[in-house]
Amino acid sequence: MSIEIRHISKQFGDFHALRDVSLDVASGELVALLGPSGCGKTTLLRIIAGLETAGAGSILFSGEDTTDVHVRERQVGFVFQHYALFRHMTVFENVAFGLRVKPRSLRPSDAQIKKKVHELLQLVQLDWLADRYPAQLSGGQRQRIALARALAVEPKVLLLDEPFGALDAKVRKELRRWLRRLHDELNVTSIFVTHDQEEALEVADRVVLMNSGRIEQVGSPQDVWDHPASPFVYGFLGDVNLFHGRSLEGEVQVEGIRLDTPGQQDLRDGKALAYVRPHDLSVERYAPGASGIVATLTRAIVVGPIARLELEPVETNPDNPGSGTIIEAQLPAQQFRDLGLAEGDKVVATPRKARVFVEDWVSP
Repeated sequence: MSIEIRHISKQFGDFHALRDVSLDVASGELVALLGPSGCGKTTLLRIIAGLETAGAGSILFSGEDTTDVHVRERQVGFVFQHYALFRHMTVFENVAFGLRVKPRSLRPSDAQIKKKVHELLQLVQLDWLADRYPAQLSGGQRQRIALARALAVEPKVLLLDEPFGALDAKVRKELRRWLRRLHDELNVTSIFVTHDQEEALEVADRVVLMNSGRIEQVGSPQDVWDHPASPFVYGFLGDVNLFHGRSLEGEVQVEGIRLDTPGQQDLRDGKALAYVRPHDLSVERYAPGASGIVATLTRAIVVGPIARLELEPVETNPDNPGSGTIIEAQLPAQQFRDLGLAEGDKVVATPRKARVFVEDWVSP
């Protein structure tokens, strides 16, 4: 089932939760709504489900307007962050619940329900827990049972609100892989909400970046990472250093260094914001006359194959409000060891690549 979101707006008092949001989700697609708290992603998900009413706009399922369709009739499965399992029911009865409350004319027989529930428990690899109660399960197991319960009614659309947000990092990573495999097997149109960039980029077919009730960018995980459409997107997707500089005749200068800006040779003249990923910074031991940002190594964190460095620029440049702040750099741990650096040493950091936005273009 495809989903068409058309000019959705929603206010709570004076707060604009959504501002003229439009989006198409193809049948069988897995889409992530990604953004900070309060950006409107959960409100949009609840409007799609029918749990909230839009102030303006419409939601269409396969071309049919669902505005006046009750939540029970939308054929939507919803999975919440905190499982929402019935504590007094066994795992089996939790999964069977949606089938048992169907109208009598549509309700499967007890034998059909039993068969369906065991198939779903096998699908989520927890059929051996059928007789247990939610309190006897781990967080990851509860979330898989919640997903099985949502799938029991054979939804045309699956909506997940921060489905792994209450779980620890290791379990979350395991469930992300599991959800992707499950989606590929079932091919049900799915939308999930998250504020976790890694989760969205790893699981989704497409990522929808939201900010202050608006969509900032829509694209594949690789596309939004490689070609961020705005400073917000660049800053939200992973760690980044921000430098202030100038763009003149297609050349960008920051701290007296010419930056390499591939694909951005047509930049207008003016003040520029240069975003540099930590792994795009070259770090060398300081030598007099070296070209680059001179800084002091204040902290080095070496974990596994990566060394994460915190650098403090030696001199604050009055023309650059961003200087004087901590710069983050990443380099292979072996390269860091080869440099023989210690905390307190002076280094030179040089951006190898930057994404530049001319300041007067940046949205307020």
